[in-house]
Amino acid sequence: MSKKKKFEDIYNSSESETGGFSVLAEIQADPIGKVKPVNFEEELPVLPLRNMVLFPQVVVPILVSRDSSLKLVKEAYEKGRPIVIATQMVPDMENPDISDLYSTCTLAQVLRIFEMPNTPPTVILQAYMDRVNLISITRKRPYLKGIVEKWEEMPVDEKTDEYKVLLDTCRELAKKLVELSDKMGQDMLLYLKSGQDGDLMVNFICTNFPFPIDQKIKLLRCNNLSERMYLLIKLLSQELKLAELKQNIQQRTREDIDRQQREYFLHQQMKNIQDELGNGQDDEIAELRNKGYQKKWPDEVAELFEKEVDKLERINPQSPDYNVQLSYLQTLLGLPWGVYTADNLDIQNAEKVLDKDHYGLEKVKERILEHLAVLKLKDDMKSPIICLYGPPGVGKTSLGRSIAAALKRKYVRMSLGGVHDEAEIRGHRKTYIGAMPGRIIKSLSKAGSSNPVIILDEIDKLGSDHRGDPSSAMLEVLDPEQNNTFHDNYLDVDYDLSKVMFIATANNLGTIPPALLDRMELIEVSGYITEEKIEIARRHLVPKELKNNGLKKENVKISKAALEYIIENHTRESGVRELEKKINKVMRKIALDIARGSEQTVFTIKPADVSHYLGVPEYSRDKYQGNDYAGVVTGLAWTAVGGEILFVETSLSKGKGGKLTLTGNLGDVMKESAMLALEYLKAHTLLLDLPEGIFENWNIHVHVPEGAIPKDGPSAGITMVTSLASALTQRKVKPNLAMTGEITLRGKVLPVGGIKEKILAAKRAGIKDIILCEENRKNIEDIQPMYLTGLNFHYVNDIKEVLALALTDEKVKGAIDFCSETNTK
Repeated sequence: MSKKKKFEDIYNSSESETGGFSVLAEIQADPIGKVKPVNFEEELPVLPLRNMVLFPQVVVPILVSRDSSLKLVKEAYEKGRPIVIATQMVPDMENPDISDLYSTCTLAQVLRIFEMPNTPPTVILQAYMDRVNLISITRKRPYLKGIVEKWEEMPVDEKTDEYKVLLDTCRELAKKLVELSDKMGQDMLLYLKSGQDGDLMVNFICTNFPFPIDQKIKLLRCNNLSERMYLLIKLLSQELKLAELKQNIQQRTREDIDRQQREYFLHQQMKNIQDELGNGQDDEIAELRNKGYQKKWPDEVAELFEKEVDKLERINPQSPDYNVQLSYLQTLLGLPWGVYTADNLDIQNAEKVLDKDHYGLEKVKERILEHLAVLKLKDDMKSPIICLYGPPGVGKTSLGRSIAAALKRKYVRMSLGGVHDEAEIRGHRKTYIGAMPGRIIKSLSKAGSSNPVIILDEIDKLGSDHRGDPSSAMLEVLDPEQNNTFHDNYLDVDYDLSKVMFIATANNLGTIPPALLDRMELIEVSGYITEEKIEIARRHLVPKELKNNGLKKENVKISKAALEYIIENHTRESGVRELEKKINKVMRKIALDIARGSEQTVFTIKPADVSHYLGVPEYSRDKYQGNDYAGVVTGLAWTAVGGEILFVETSLSKGKGGKLTLTGNLGDVMKESAMLALEYLKAHTLLLDLPEGIFENWNIHVHVPEGAIPKDGPSAGITMVTSLASALTQRKVKPNLAMTGEITLRGKVLPVGGIKEKILAAKRAGIKDIILCEENRKNIEDIQPMYLTGLNFHYVNDIKEVLALALTDEKVKGAIDFCSETNTK
């Protein structure tokens, strides 16, 4: 049968009967011989196709959407010219060049063009029997033109048994694949059964079966029909195996289906409907992957993320595990991997911000400026871990906010008071119901950067119970050598915390475990003295409360003397919280007067006016009471709300046995100091020229006033000695004198703490001379000279020096004559 006859049979027989090629059935075949012969020396039009490879002798319909391609096919149809059919390597490319096209092509003619409204034109192409090789593209406008060379195909003997077996195998495999596949219609099966010639049938299968484009190009490049059939059989066998496997899975699924599985399939159908509406799981997973590609995370985290996304794809969206997995992935994406804010390393600006927000606190400010200076010079360093400790209300937490503002870093406050579960710090394993990451990871997500300032507020209030010890979990967080690989149980990957500046706050270092305390740089934020509180109130508290109560600056004038009166008589604290409340109360009263229609527009508050707003004074400061009584000595004490003066009183009464009585709610250490003082005087009676038998015939009573207040500590040691010595000798104590220091049985004077607060308390009480241990001299040098004016310091090493300084030679009025009393007895 001639090739012309073959084509006529194809066009005029099976297509009209099968219904699968209705468009082709109306086409009158144009024998190849009527087409102009091909001149391979001239340039030919090149029509690029997407996702299609045209094989020799095959007729196919295509949709033409590109303007250049439509112009090409119209001219070729009108002039009866052959065209080159090339396949694009990348289907989405609009203007391909020769490097974007497969070089192996076919020649074809345009049989018919169908144009319909609102749809791209349909063009019917008929391939030539020859293949060509595209050598170059010569023109791109108005459409592609190029030079091709003919690709000779080796002839095949169609009478051999091998050829017949190969042809039958191709036909049978193709039939089975069509029967199993849901991608090809039954009209394809009818064509395979129509008995077409071998070369045409093979090329038809190669063109129309859903093989990958690269495999179709390999088929097109085969040198002869036998080689093409071998490769085609291989591809058909692979597709057939996949189709059979799919059918077996579907069959087993249908056999094992029950109510739960039916619900699953219904949910799958719902998912498909959601996919069509644009709300499906695939869009959600694609969005997750897209966000993951934009993250600057380490390779191991990227690998874990991809693995977890793949796991999410395999989970039914209606399963509870789906939301657990999705929450985990969203947590991973929510962390600021590799995101850092730029530090403001302007030292002058940082100093200005810190001074503006806080008055005093020089040591803390100096430490922050040191950190900035090193960071500026080195350009990379681990952030320090600072612990600010001191009494409540002194500004530890607000200082952390100022540090963040000075550095221009993100600020996060994490309250640790009452936390007693280790999982609060490290997180829960994600396999648990309701699992979530720890507070550290949550804080980073909230901050949005990997180098924020995180305030660990009230770290001394961490608890522990059967659920673990969170303070032990903090060891890794606050260790600069370990926190670059912090491991959260929920994330299950390491996270770098070395660039985070942790600032812990505490009131009492005694409750912090030693191992945790060792990892932090301790900076004491001591209580404010009256002068500092006045400045804080004037600069910060008064403007703040004016704004909070709707008042203007010109409405209220509070003098420094009034502020001092409020501090001294209405507050007793180390910080300024109570002071802020009192100022707020004053402002509220003024706001009430204005709201009632008061004619007064400017309220000037002086000390005499304070009682009108705050009532009678709540506290009174102890004042120096003179030296008219023997045995009354002024001591200095430290309290949580600042320094105080206290009086140690000693009285003597006749009685056998020399009984020592201690009253005033004294602690064990303070009682021991009294006993040490008495034993020292008993051992050194010659030092004070005491009468013989005085300790056997006189009972001694030591009392510290304000008996309802507990008192303890060794710092009243030299005060006890001086009080006993004054009572036993009836000598006056030097006027306007106070003292503090610990004693030993050998008479040594030891240093004590809280010197700054004690000195300021002494100054407020009108004290002029202060006795201290020699080793406390360095503490005095740390205090600003302006607070020391009017005070004389006497540094001692031994009790003998204390008694020499403290006791005068003058006897008190009505002094007891121990010698006569003893002789009379």
